[in-house]
Amino acid sequence: MDLAVPASMDAQNAATVDPPLSPRDRLLEAATRLFCRFGINAVGVDTIVEAAGTAKTTLYNAFGSKDGLVEAVLEREGRTWRTWFLAEIDGPGGSARDRLARIGPTLKLWFRRDDFFGCPFINAVGETDKSDDRIRSLAIAHKTVVLDRLLTLCAEAGLREPGQVAHALGLVMDGAVVTALITRDISVADVAHRACEAILSGSVAS
Repeated sequence: MDLAVPASMDAQNAATVDPPLSPRDRLLEAATRLFCRFGINAVGVDTIVEAAGTAKTTLYNAFGSKDGLVEAVLEREGRTWRTWFLAEIDGPGGSARDRLARIGPTLKLWFRRDDFFGCPFINAVGETDKSDDRIRSLAIAHKTVVLDRLLTLCAEAGLREPGQVAHALGLVMDGAVVTALITRDISVADVAHRACEAILSGSVAS
């Protein structure tokens, strides 16, 4: 976001203000907001460049096409979300089991945000040609990073068949995200938490 510096701000404080975003970053920011809220197919190039304050040629020079912009948005959003999610479950520390127990509460933090519009990957796959694997491959790559971390934690927690447990947790997460998007009910995260706890408790090695 571009920030106007008040005239009364001294030079030292002014130096701490974030510099204006580049045209490419403005396009990414605008496209992210528009795609997540309204959907990829509902938003045209004209709307994106108007929101970003750029020209069409800037978009095509930076991303090649709208499809290229979509891919860039998904890659950046995936990286941002994964960094946040993994920091929430890992950051406070504790045992592997403690970290896995934070899945539901972390989802609840996300669901209560005003800008929660579901998972951009699930939304994008839902909007595109189901025979086109381009977006699907991006979604799978995103999901794989998350599942790999869950798998590691399940193994460290000594759970039986940690790969299957990680996939079960992933299914609960995906279901909760879609349900929260449809219902706008953040308590879906509480149900997801109880479901995850049941899975984890039932997978403790004897």
